[in-house]
Parts: sequence; structure tokens; C-alpha cells
Amino acid sequence: MAAAQGLSPAPSESWASAADSKELPDDVLEKGADSQSVHDVRKRPIWKRVLVGTATPTNETKRAMKSRHLTMIAIGGTIGTGIFLSAGSAIATAGPGSALLSYFAVGLFCYAVVISLGEMAAYIPVSGSFATFGARFFSPALGFTLGWNYWLQCELTAAAVILQYWDSKIQAWQWALIIITPIFLMQLIHVRVYGESEYWFAMIKVVMIVLFIIVGLIFDWGGVRGHPGPGLSNFQNGQAFVGGFSAFAQTFVFAFYSYGGVELVSLAAGESETPHKSVPRAIRATFFRIVIFYILTILTIGLNINYQDPTLLTAAFDSAVTASPLTVVFQRAGFGAAAHVINAVLLTAVLSATNSCFYASSRMLLSLARAGHAPRIFGWVNGRGVPIPALLLSLAVSFVTFLTTIWGEGVVFTWLLNLTGISSLLVWGTIGAISLRFRAAWRAQGRALLDLPYRQPLFPVLPLVTLVLAVLMFVAQGYSSVVKTPFSVQNVVATYIGVAVYIVCYVGYSLYEWLWLRERRHMVPLLEVDLDTDAVWQRGDGERLHKEEEEARAQRDTDELAQGKRTKVLFRRIWRYFG
Repeated sequence: MAAAQGLSPAPSESWASAADSKELPDDVLEKGADSQSVHDVRKRPIWKRVLVGTATPTNETKRAMKSRHLTMIAIGGTIGTGIFLSAGSAIATAGPGSALLSYFAVGLFCYAVVISLGEMAAYIPVSGSFATFGARFFSPALGFTLGWNYWLQCELTAAAVILQYWDSKIQAWQWALIIITPIFLMQLIHVRVYGESEYWFAMIKVVMIVLFIIVGLIFDWGGVRGHPGPGLSNFQNGQAFVGGFSAFAQTFVFAFYSYGGVELVSLAAGESETPHKSVPRAIRATFFRIVIFYILTILTIGLNINYQDPTLLTAAFDSAVTASPLTVVFQRAGFGAAAHVINAVLLTAVLSATNSCFYASSRMLLSLARAGHAPRIFGWVNGRGVPIPALLLSLAVSFVTFLTTIWGEGVVFTWLLNLTGISSLLVWGTIGAISLRFRAAWRAQGRALLDLPYRQPLFPVLPLVTLVLAVLMFVAQGYSSVVKTPFSVQNVVATYIGVAVYIVCYVGYSLYEWLWLRERRHMVPLLEVDLDTDAVWQRGDGERLHKEEEEARAQRDTDELAQGKRTKVLFRRIWRYFG
């Protein structure tokens, strides 16, 4: 259901205070608005003043991202090197048919996750997103587990992205310094800078991929003079599916790495100006992102490059831009200079993915600290709405990650790939369970569904699809690691080490609650689930606003039909139905 248009809801008290904070001066200390805060800052030790600056535990992040920022972030903001480099490795591992099927299955999984999560994020837009929802709707232990797992996932993803594009002419840590430093400085300025930079980064990647699909399909169909295309030859003679089920299951790792970050929109909702409008628009764009930027890209690569082509076998681990499947297709289609353009776009993808990882990890750590699940200092925010201590820790951990390259960049990248893949699987699967719990609490408290800014279609089908696919893919990945020849204990450990981290976090916090906090109740009772704090409007307002909106729409359609604008009204109704 569409979000309320043109109407101004009355936000809940906590949400209103956060929304109003964006109207404050960028730095209250410069204006001298809070002399007590100035005095407190001056009394801090030198080391604290250097590390956290003007940050305080009472400042809030700014709701400064516009709807266009969230929509573009949803469409292409988290497209990283996975789709440009690793996608070819999925085809090399199991053939184009298996890779296409794998990306379709993970795409379905991804779509179900984003729609389920979007329903909650549009109503309660907070930076902690699913970690906050897990703590509120399920148990504090689940919120703690999801938060720290996702924070670690973001840090490892940033390292994997940078390592994949690493140039062997310089040391890996030097390359990390070149990439991370400008991104860190951008993050320090304001969330609007992140939104605007991601908007243009995403635009560049979107244009590149659309051009690739158009050129690739024309080339495959024989539309480029002097460059005959392969047609359907790469899908014939048993080449579409190779290696059996084990090889097919191995492609899930590459698919998860490529799709990673789709949940970023729900975190960004915590700093959106009008989340009850912008979040539903952004999550609807996810469908087009999946179809265009993943399914069609994999199809285009599979049609144009044979699975035995050596460029596909090395693409995931070769930082040379000539190894990218996109470059190979452009060159075979007669566009020899494409390598330079793709090189620039790949650098943009690396900067964008690193930018998103820093944003997500710092906001998740901020949320964890505010919830009491991390040291309180990481909950401090400066006058511009930037969580300085959380950002600094994310920076430090990113650099420490590169110390692991002493074991070899290829080995480290493989481990990072497995860790981020299984972490995504666990987080996404848990979101399905949280969605079911949210609706159960909503129903138990007698609330009307019309009070939600966005309602997921076909409930409870999508959350159930999420849970079923999570279990099936979890089993499939374990099976592939065991039967892979030659057998290696490292493969099994790399596949399931993320599960160990998840279990340790959950069990550890549960024991902390039981033994230290003396809390004997594990799950939050449905009638006590907090559905009001940080909500975009008060109970009952959403239903009233939706009814007023429907009446306004009906009146507008009636007026325009009377004016003879039948075609305009027809197209609007079609867009309203499918949108």
C-alpha cells in the first residue's frame, strides 16, 4: 500500500524530536547555543577532545536524506565489485544456467527480506533497523546478536571490496589507506554528504550496467558488424549446468557477496526527512534492481562468455580491470577502449561500497551503544549529527583487517567472502522471523493494518519464504563445503565460522542477562512489545491519514474525468495499482 501523500502526520514524541533536530544549526557550539555543553567539552581530557571533539551522548543524528537519496541507494547504492568481478566466477564454477538460477534464488530471498524489513522501517525509522526490531519484538539477545554480526559484516565487506580491487604494485595496507581516508573524511562532514555522494556514485554504476546489458545483448544477437556474437551456444550441449548440485551450491557465496547491502535502506531510514514516504518508494525500487542489475547482468555475461573462459576463472581474484567480464564483453564487441571507462567505474564502485560500509557500521554501532549493547561512548554524536567515536572505531578495525594479508591477499579474500556470505544469510533469515513477530504483536495489541505506512503484500508468504530459503541455502552451502574435492577442513570452517560467531553472541548475551542482570524472562511478551517509540505517527493517525488520502485521490480523479482527462487518470490508476 502506498505511503500517505501530501499529508503531514503527527509524529510520535521521540520521532518528532529527532526530526526537529535537523533544523538546529550545524554546530551548536559555534553558535554558542549551549554554554553548559561548551563548558563540559573544555573540561574533557585532551585525548577525549581529540577523539570525540564536540560529540555528546545527547545529540541526535540528522534527518537530512531526501527521498531521491534513498531511492538511488536502493537501486544501485550498494552495487560493489561483486557484480563487476565475482559474478563471472559463479558462471565459471557451475555454468551460466546454474549461476542464473542461483542469482534468481538469492534475488527472491533478497526481495522477501527487503519488503518485510521495509514494512517495519517505514513505521519505525531508526538507525539500528533490524537490530532494534530484534531487541524490541523478539528479545534483547537477538538485537545484540544481529547488531554485532552486521557491524562485523560491514567491516569485512569493506575489506573484501578493497582487496578485490587491490593493485599489486603497492602494499595492500597502502591501497586501503588511499581508499579509506577520503571516505572517512566525507563521513565526518554530514549525512547529507553521504546521501549526495551515494546518489552520484550509484548513478554512474547504474548507467554503466545498463549500457553493458544493451551492448552485450546486441553483440550476442549478432548486431555488431564484424563481431559475430555467440548466440545461445554457451547454454547448449550441456554447458548451462556443470558440476552438479555441489557446484551450484558454491555459487551462493558469490551471489550473497553481490547482493550484500540491500538492507542499507532500512538503516538510512533513520536519517531520512520523510521515511513514511521515502522508504516505501525505495523498497519498491528493489525489484527493478534485482531484475536489471543482477539477473540481466548474469544472463548477459553467461550468453557472451563461455564458462571455461580463463577470464572468468580469475575475475574474482584478479584486480586487473581487463579480467572483468564487463571489459571482456565490451572488447569482444569492438569497444577496445572500454577498459579505461570500466576502470573508472570500478573505482567508483569501490568508493561507493566502502562509503556504504562505513555508514552502516557506524550507525549500527551507534544504535548498539544507545541500546546498552556496546560501550556508551560509541553512542556520542556531534553537532552535525555524525557519530564520531563509532566512525573512528570502524576506521581502526578496517585498518586492522588488512594486517591479515600477511597470509596472502587471495586467502584472506576467500575467507572474507565466506564470512560475509554466511553472515548475510543469518541476518536475512532472522529478519523473516522478526517480521512474523512484529505482525503478531501488532495483531495482539489490536492495531489496524491501515495504521502502517506500508503493508507488505501476501503476508505471511514473504517472511516464510525468507525462513525456508535461509534454511535451504544454509544446508546447501554446508553440503558443498563437505563434498568439495579435495576435501579441506578450512573450507568447512570458513563456511560455518559465521554461525559460530552468531551463536556465541546470542548465548553469551543470554547468559549475561540470566546471571548478571537477573532477568528471567527471555522473550518480550507480545502485549508488551513497544510499537510506539520512534514511530512516524501516533496510534490511529495512520488509519485516518490513509482514509483522507483515498478521499483526496478519488476527488482528484473525479475532477479530472469531468475535465476529459481520461487517459491521465487511467495511467495514474495503473501506476497506483502496481506501485
